[in-house]
Amino acid sequence: MGLAIESAAAVRHRTSPNPWVGSVVVGADGSLATGATNPPGGLHAERVALVAAGRSTQGATLYTTLEPCNHTGRTGPCTEAIIDAGVSRVVVGVEDPDPKVAATGVARLRKAGIKVDVGVLSDSIVAQLAPYMHHRRTGRPWVVLKLAASADGRTAAPDGSSQWVTGADARIDSHRLRAESDAILVGAGTVRADDPSLTVRDWPTDGSVPAEEVGDPRRIILGEAPIDARVHPCLEWTRPIPELLDHLGSEGVVQLMVEGGAGVAHSFHSAGLVDQYVFYIAPAIFGGSDSRGLFTGPGAPTIADVWRGAITDVRRLGGDLRIDMRAVTAATDRPR
Repeated sequence: MGLAIESAAAVRHRTSPNPWVGSVVVGADGSLATGATNPPGGLHAERVALVAAGRSTQGATLYTTLEPCNHTGRTGPCTEAIIDAGVSRVVVGVEDPDPKVAATGVARLRKAGIKVDVGVLSDSIVAQLAPYMHHRRTGRPWVVLKLAASADGRTAAPDGSSQWVTGADARIDSHRLRAESDAILVGAGTVRADDPSLTVRDWPTDGSVPAEEVGDPRRIILGEAPIDARVHPCLEWTRPIPELLDHLGSEGVVQLMVEGGAGVAHSFHSAGLVDQYVFYIAPAIFGGSDSRGLFTGPGAPTIADVWRGAITDVRRLGGDLRIDMRAVTAATDRPR
């Protein structure tokens, strides 16, 4: 299952709105064949792994991070392919929350006499598939708020100069995060001030991903962008943010990346609409209260009202740090 998780991670940027799934077929002879979800319209991970396994599927065990589908969409049901291949056992990481699947895949396999185990490495898979599972359960995209700042939490000097607070490695990583997102959002003020292109031009840098697999996310502007801005074509949104999330979710946007500015960050945070915070922290210090902060707007009025979550990942990116945080559910004290 660990190998299946690795296979899924390698296609994170190319499968949406379908889930990024990894599968491994272990033949009775000990052979291994891996598969991962193809771009929309292509084969699902289980079918890719079965094809790769060839004649070794009879009596084999198939590991898959997500419950196999049991309905016909752009492709046929993976359950049928598994049954027809003669697989004797299926190990599933997590059940699929999509109403079209929702335990029917497991039930169909068991009805066919295949032994099915569910829940192997489920915590890791739930974390990996969090945006997909959130979208299927709520109908809204998973919202990632990306913030870059100095060590003292500042984003710009008093004169407004702010570009490249963090280094090249952090910028490459943020463009990878863009590539994993279906849409990217900034405020009209940011467009007027910086005229960003909001592309994934800095990722990848090593040719590890074919150019045809790397697409720029849809661009969303809160407000109206100047007619000659580089973000065009874009969706200019002037209605309430919750309505935007419903609209994007209905159009298959699984992950929305919010990049700023400070007023937009405050709007999403104060409304409790952020699912994941990604901080890029540079070893730099502005050293004064006149520099600009990450959020613009009223904060928590008392210490009891301070937002508290869980740090889910910390990594070095060159000379910078990336810190990931998520909200914690009261019932489990675990990141949602």
